[in-house]
This record gives sequence, C-alpha cells and structure tokens, in this order.
Amino acid sequence: MVIAFFDSGIGGLTVLKHAIQELPNYDFIYYADTKNAPYGVKTKETVRKYVFEAVGFISKHDIQALVVACNTATSVAITDLRHKYKFHIVGMEPAVKPAVIGNRGKNILVLATSLTLKAGKLESLIASVDKNNKTVKMEMDALVGFAESFDFNSGDVKKYIQDKLCKLRLVEFETIVLGCTHFIYYKSIIQEAAGDKIKIIDGNIGTVANLKKVLSGRDVQNNKNGGNILFYSSAVKDNKNREIKLLELMGCK
Repeated sequence: MVIAFFDSGIGGLTVLKHAIQELPNYDFIYYADTKNAPYGVKTKETVRKYVFEAVGFISKHDIQALVVACNTATSVAITDLRHKYKFHIVGMEPAVKPAVIGNRGKNILVLATSLTLKAGKLESLIASVDKNNKTVKMEMDALVGFAESFDFNSGDVKKYIQDKLCKLRLVEFETIVLGCTHFIYYKSIIQEAAGDKIKIIDGNIGTVANLKKVLSGRDVQNNKNGGNILFYSSAVKDNKNREIKLLELMGCK
C-alpha cells in the first residue's frame, strides 16, 4: 500500500521521515514541485493551480492517502482537493492549538510564509483557539529559498534569522510555532537565536497522527518490503544524485 506526500519542495521530507517511522509497512511517493517553488510568495490562485496540477499527476498512482505536507498548499486548496478526490487527504496546519493549550500567559509567535499568513485559514484557526489574543505572526519567506538551495547553516542563514527575531521583544514570548515544513530544518538556529526559555513546536506529529487515524484498520502488517520511496520533482522522476541528497536529509543514507 502506498501513501503519497506532496510539497512545493523538500520541506515535506520532515513529515515523511516521521511517517516512515510510524508506518513502516507502507511504501511512499514523495512529490516536490521544485519547478514552481517557492509557493509562499505567490498568489493564492497561482498556488491553487500548481497544487491541482501536482495532485492530478499523483492521483494516477494507486495510493491509499495523500499528505499535503505544505502549510501553504493546505491553506489554499485542501477543501477543494477533498471534494475532487476519493482517497484520504491529510493537510498541514501550524500547531497553534497545542501552543495555546500549553500557554502559560506569554505570547505565541507563528513563523510561516506570507501566503499562509494571509490566506485566511490560519486566521480562522487562531480565532477559534486563541481567545486571549496572544498570537503574533511573522513571515520568514527566505528560509524556503535557503532550504531549496540546501543551505542549512551558513552565515547568511544565521544572520537572516537573527535579524528577523531581533525585531521582537523575545522576553514576551514562550512558544514559537514553525508554520512551514521548510522551517524545521532551521529549528536549532532559531532556538539559539530565541533562547532556550522559548519552546519551539511544529505540526508534524499531529499530521502523522491524523494520517494514522485515517488509515486505521487497514491490514498491512505482512508487507515486509515496506518503506520504499519513489521521488518525483514536478512530475519527473528525480535523478539519482538528488535522490541521494533527499535520503541524506532524512537520515536514510
């Protein structure tokens, strides 16, 4: 049985890695729309078009579920995707709810792409769970570009993160929510810049828990060959060099 993962680029690998650990008997397809990345700085209409093109390709495979491992794509297209396709579709959303539940009185910082911040879905989520108006939002669009260039620890990356966070009085915050799967690659740098008193969380655990829930009851216990991954970049099978890089990012090589 096969589960497909879709993202604008390599961010969704962070979700896929967790899913493989939790669902070892499944095989996986990973689709990165690298030709059209990044999504977060484009218009809602443009991103919707890209998402439906990508899922149209993915749907030609025999899959049991699709994980839209991209907060931006989820925010603009998840409802219509579920209306169109019969297979299970699991989306991403910033982990605002667990941040609010664990809140002890200070502010919550949500880091996301510009489109996620303005698409409306995030605003609805915040309004439904944060009755004390403790949530502050900030875009970090450039981190997507850094990640897609496989730049995870350069001086430019560190300066960008420090320059963004220094605009805030971090003493007023207790939690940072990483609202883009690409941002997870920079968790340690963000933690260093923010200080060890601030907790950093993301939506990966919740997303994979939802995936397991929709797949519950399916008998795949005897699939001894599970864990195979087929990588695509914008409908073209990835070349071997890129596949090796992706596997290295997942800690599989």
